[in-house]
Amino acid sequence: MRNLETYSVIVYTSTYKKLWNEFVANAKNATFLFHRDFMEYHKDRFEDFSLLVFKETTLIAVVPANKSGAVVYTHQGLSYGGVVLSKKVKFNETISIYKAILVFLEAQHIQHLELKLTPRIYHKVPADEVDYILFLLKAKLTRRDLASVIQQDNFKLPIQSNRKDGVRKGKKNLLEVREEKEFASFWETILIPNLQKRHQATPVHSVKEITQLANLFPQHIKQFNVYKEEELVAGTTLFITDQVVHVQYISSNDDRQILGSLDFLFSELIENRFKDKRYFDFGISNEAQGTKMNIGLHYWKECFGARGIVHDFYSVNPKQHTLLDAVLI
Repeated sequence: MRNLETYSVIVYTSTYKKLWNEFVANAKNATFLFHRDFMEYHKDRFEDFSLLVFKETTLIAVVPANKSGAVVYTHQGLSYGGVVLSKKVKFNETISIYKAILVFLEAQHIQHLELKLTPRIYHKVPADEVDYILFLLKAKLTRRDLASVIQQDNFKLPIQSNRKDGVRKGKKNLLEVREEKEFASFWETILIPNLQKRHQATPVHSVKEITQLANLFPQHIKQFNVYKEEELVAGTTLFITDQVVHVQYISSNDDRQILGSLDFLFSELIENRFKDKRYFDFGISNEAQGTKMNIGLHYWKECFGARGIVHDFYSVNPKQHTLLDAVLI
């Protein structure tokens, strides 16, 4: 173990915004979700407790996080998180980074660090040192979701015939896919009514929030709608990163089976608009904290050639940092 005095951990303040964003843009396991402008659209809902880790004067890791009582989360307002690392950091330094973070949290009387790991398809270069260190720390796996992901390479699985039937229906019904700059029509006409009717829920983002974020990140957040003549019949909101197209929202009117609207939409996105992206991520079909699977929804995604990628959640007691002391031999 390197001398811990070499490493320092501080809580984020706006003074470090530029440094934070520059680091995230070049980190090996970060996406635009960790940009401060994205993180802070809902800052009124969370007590920010993001951390910066320095080796002497060089920033080598950040932790997008919030705090609730004696628990730190990475991050409750984001789809994923964890410890974000510089590409230059090697394994022995990663051990020291985790040690420094946990020692700092223990001194702050934090009882648990809850990590919502970034799935590896979002890593720019391999970053599974994180998983290995959590094993060493005897971290508790508290939840595991299963995302449906298409790998767009020579081993890409073909779209099944039942989905192709839907595409043919879409063509027969003269459906049209349009990329839109506004989100209100999809939110108000289809997404909000469907979520309320089927799940008694509302979208995580209000239409004002998603519009604000799309204006801040126009290359990363895009809306595609499906029209029959001029009637909006389906749509999807996509979060786009270096390697991954992620389906953030998806919904349609009740005529989707007759019109083939969703099959038509996603065939167009997968086979044409985003065929050069390495992964197309439909997201999870889990319910009940990962313990149940909406099998109909999951099967629909599989029929496009999607297969499973896990999304793991861990809980760590900061006092367990002593388990890292004798790892390196």
